[in-house]
Amino acid sequence: MATKHGGDIGSRTLILDRKSGFCDSTSTFYSKREPMAFPPNQFLDVTTFISSQPHSGKTVFVDAVTGRRLSFSDLWLGVERVAGSLYALGVRKGDVVIILSPNSILFPIVTLSVMSLGAIITTANPINTPGEISKQIDNSRPVLAFTTCQLVSKLASAASNSNLPVVLMDRNYVPRDEQVKIVGRLETMIETEPSEQRVKQRVNQDDTAALLYSSGTTGTSKGVMLTHRNLIALVQAYRIRFDLEQRTVCTIPMCHVYGFGSFATGLIALGWTIVVLPRFEMAQLLSAVEVHRSSYLSLVPPILVAMVNGAKEINSKYDLSSLHTVVAGGAPLSREMIEKFVESYPTVKVLQGYGLTESTAVAASMYTKEETERYGASGLLAPNVEAKIVDPDTGRVLGVNQTGEMWIRSPTVMKGYFKNEEATAATIDSEGWLKTGDLCYIDSEGFVFVVDRLKELIKCNGYQVAPAELEALLLAHPEIADAAVVPIPDMKAGQYPMAYIVRKAGSNLSESEIMGFVAKQVAPYKRIRKVAFLASIPKNPSGKILRRELIKLRTSKL
Repeated sequence: MATKHGGDIGSRTLILDRKSGFCDSTSTFYSKREPMAFPPNQFLDVTTFISSQPHSGKTVFVDAVTGRRLSFSDLWLGVERVAGSLYALGVRKGDVVIILSPNSILFPIVTLSVMSLGAIITTANPINTPGEISKQIDNSRPVLAFTTCQLVSKLASAASNSNLPVVLMDRNYVPRDEQVKIVGRLETMIETEPSEQRVKQRVNQDDTAALLYSSGTTGTSKGVMLTHRNLIALVQAYRIRFDLEQRTVCTIPMCHVYGFGSFATGLIALGWTIVVLPRFEMAQLLSAVEVHRSSYLSLVPPILVAMVNGAKEINSKYDLSSLHTVVAGGAPLSREMIEKFVESYPTVKVLQGYGLTESTAVAASMYTKEETERYGASGLLAPNVEAKIVDPDTGRVLGVNQTGEMWIRSPTVMKGYFKNEEATAATIDSEGWLKTGDLCYIDSEGFVFVVDRLKELIKCNGYQVAPAELEALLLAHPEIADAAVVPIPDMKAGQYPMAYIVRKAGSNLSESEIMGFVAKQVAPYKRIRKVAFLASIPKNPSGKILRRELIKLRTSKL
């Protein structure tokens, strides 16, 4: 059965398959969702857009540890005052401001203030090493940093050569001997009416709003430029998908696109109350759900797996009766795991989704309980998303139920990689198609299934790990002749990095020594968890590591 479909596809009338959304004439899958509406004003920043959204919410943020609350009026007054203070410090449109902080009810005030000026917020992961943060600072060249007392020494080490001015996010912290230039306190900014009148610069929807760093297969972390239009599109996708004025608990890192998109932008526009945990701790998470009567939870698969494994104790200890929806993202969940979760928590539905940092975390998603019953799927294409399935070897465009690399085109696709035109051109073609690097197929009902990763990235606890980055570290060891890194499956984390090592002649380098060498230089999620020794690393004639052979070898040994 086919149906005519027009809308925003263009002036042509296309004939689409009613069930799959596939069009033979364009070899393209079109979203079956109702399209999103976009504000006509080209000169609009995402902060102004979010603050203008109608809802009846009262409290926006609650600190799960201290109980401190922020109302929506507190939030927007704070954003206005902090923006004024930043302007007084010289922050202008196009400047980059970095935030290095765990989850906090003040985190969104910083990000929304920066973006309201037309400046660019870049988020650094607080568990990253000073070396990793230093690379981000060197690439993004921020004019100002926000951080906490626990992280100020790490920032000082990372920014040792840049004399980066710092605003402290703690209320009563007195700096010690850290070599940083303290220029203000966030709490003071929030409480003080700026003395200088701010001249508002016009912000175009196509201007960069956020710079989020994503691992690449080369091992070089790349800054993903997300525009105000990208983030407005994310907000609109949330408005279609979720109810207004719900309650949730934030345990996903706000520095990551999943947490940034949900808790620092999207859900604010819906009038939600967000209970913030500084970091994941299962007992605190479950207590927060019980005490604050959370209706939704956004989780990565390892947390969901832990809830399944501890279901008996959890159900006896905590009242989770308010919870009706878990939103899962970051990596695919197996049919078996979803079935076990629903069996353990029968009143809760699991809405899966699929997206990338490069697509503002939006590509495919589930809306309803009926859609959750399509086990193994990531949902239907999100509103306004178009997709192609492309044979990675021949470039031929495929159809329904055929597996290939998924390409997507949508208002959420990034502007490009910061200061990296070569990588941008390799990822987004001249027609705006983003090559996801994921092997997928779309079935006869329009559901997206992620089969495998064409890219070599390892997904550990929802984070991306580039094998090439770890291989470069390993090859710097004086007793290692060659190295290759592949994923090893794990029930809790999803995957961990495993290293195959060729020792130099005469070396007795041990597994624990190698793991310790890497652990000192990388964030915890990048650490090597298993080492095997080989006489040589299998490679093709051009020298490319044959990871598939190593994965087969790993599987046969397990």
